Amino acid sequence: MPETYDAIVVGAGHAGSEAALALARLGHRTLLLTLNLDNVALLPCNPSIGGSGKATLVREVDALGGEMGRNCDETLMQMRLLNTRRGPAVQSLRCQLDRKLYQRRMKYVLETTPGLFLKEGLVTDLIIENGAVQGMVLRGGLKVYAPAVVLATGTYLRSVVHIGELHFPSGPQGQHTAVELAEALKKWLPLVRFKTGTPPRINLRSVDSSRLEKLPGDPNLPGFSFETEGLTVEQVPCWVTYTTPETHRIIRENLHRTALYSGAIVGRGPRYCPSIETKIVEFPDRESHQIFIEPEGWQTNEGYLSGCSTSLPREVQEEMLRTIPGLENVEIMRPAYAIEYDCLDPLCLRPSLETMEIRGLFCAGQINGTSGYEEAAAQGIMAGINAARFLQGKKPVVIPRSQAYIGVLIDDLVTKGVTEPYRMMTARAEYRLSLRMDNADVRLTPLGYSLGLIKPERYAAFRAKQEMVAEEVERLNSTLVRGTAEVNEKLVELGTAPLKQGATLAELLRRPEITYEDLAHFNILPDLPRAVREQVEIQVKYQGYLNRQEAAIERFERMENKLIPDNLDYSRVKGLSKEAVDRLSAVRPISVGQASRVSGVTPADISVLLIFLEQERRRADV
Repeated sequence: MPETYDAIVVGAGHAGSEAALALARLGHRTLLLTLNLDNVALLPCNPSIGGSGKATLVREVDALGGEMGRNCDETLMQMRLLNTRRGPAVQSLRCQLDRKLYQRRMKYVLETTPGLFLKEGLVTDLIIENGAVQGMVLRGGLKVYAPAVVLATGTYLRSVVHIGELHFPSGPQGQHTAVELAEALKKWLPLVRFKTGTPPRINLRSVDSSRLEKLPGDPNLPGFSFETEGLTVEQVPCWVTYTTPETHRIIRENLHRTALYSGAIVGRGPRYCPSIETKIVEFPDRESHQIFIEPEGWQTNEGYLSGCSTSLPREVQEEMLRTIPGLENVEIMRPAYAIEYDCLDPLCLRPSLETMEIRGLFCAGQINGTSGYEEAAAQGIMAGINAARFLQGKKPVVIPRSQAYIGVLIDDLVTKGVTEPYRMMTARAEYRLSLRMDNADVRLTPLGYSLGLIKPERYAAFRAKQEMVAEEVERLNSTLVRGTAEVNEKLVELGTAPLKQGATLAELLRRPEITYEDLAHFNILPDLPRAVREQVEIQVKYQGYLNRQEAAIERFERMENKLIPDNLDYSRVKGLSKEAVDRLSAVRPISVGQASRVSGVTPADISVLLIFLEQERRRADV
């Protein structure tokens, strides 16, 4: 008998896991299909999560009620705070994970979530009727039915692995590849070809750590999840070394044997995560490049060489690595490889991540042309939320780019498309001072609660935290400090100017030399949680900047609130350039704001569109 569900999610990586959990937690009977139950939430590339821009995505997923942040905090081996000398808008957490523990915990969460059914199965085709998805066909002919489907297939569509002159069909780490599904999707959706790569895995026993630079974790850091009260794990170090001129010579002499430079690879790779051979070619004057040596787990000697992805032949990989300090006797356990795969042109997606051509079909993760676990999880939870909204007959949730990095990510994909694997960076966000890692709960937890993904007790704790922040900010703004000799002596000691007259605690805190903890010299500070103190300091110190950015966001949102009818015939808009008509007809923006970001659409085109929409509104009012 055929099986029927409310929703089916294809792929149990980071996107698929978040999508399935969101659907099931919102009350929908959900089937999650994976090629291999032993590879749920696989970390096929680096065993780490976070970093600049990406850490904010993890926090946002957590603020909406997702699982990635909690899973990181439960399975990490090391946590570091990056960019500590810079402002809070670019500071970011990065954690080193036990690869297998991360997988096992996520698999357990999926298995024990009510209404979620995790099963093995290879999808070979979609069942489409009257422009709407109805289900899918599995290898062997079994049909499963659901009115909503989320495709989260990662890098497995028609994937090919390249190691030097060796090329063979395979998914990451020797997994199955999904050839039939890729061929089926070509009938309905536009596909492009991308590539990514991974470094060699080495035996850490063969590394001479005395020749390496030690990189310890940071103590007393908060976790990724807002629910984590503190990290108690005894952290392990990572290590740093550098390539040498001899390393570069070997790479240059063997460029013709790499899949990338021999012409074997046709897919476009990620610009911001280049292979070691690309670094050597594009930066010929650099004498060395950083290589990070990272452990893969508590109970394994396998290590990961971050910054050294390559498609050189295995024997050349070994020769190259042995010219690097500390790796003179290195043993490769798994060779590096490049992998090519099919993915969608995301211009075929709506901002809800539903495909324009097929109702009820949503896509999330690397199938949408992105790279990275964090980007995948962010799309996954939004695809799951919107698939649930589709089943409930409700309007989709579209987070604006002024509210979250998730909004920036999805808006960039569906408005601008991709020419290479998309990676989230802080520079992509216009309002990054407001979209910080620390305030993701302020921005998104109320939304997660209204959707039903945040439990009442967690929301109550969030509200209590916000009340403490507001009360302390008010106290700092109203508490006066006089310029006594004792006060001025302490101010000079802290490296800042003495007071000529009184100042509030907030005015003192706005001085760059003074931290919130320094205020204890001038007034008794209440015993507040670390997260509250952090929020208070940022709000007070950056209040002027935040006010200006808030005004910019209000102007931005006025354009976002000018909606465009979904069925608008742009050829009727007199004065639009032909390119604008073609591009807007293809992208189908939902607002004037989104239309202004479509490639090929000029400010003059937006002015014409605004006039047309106003004329149409007046006609409707008559």
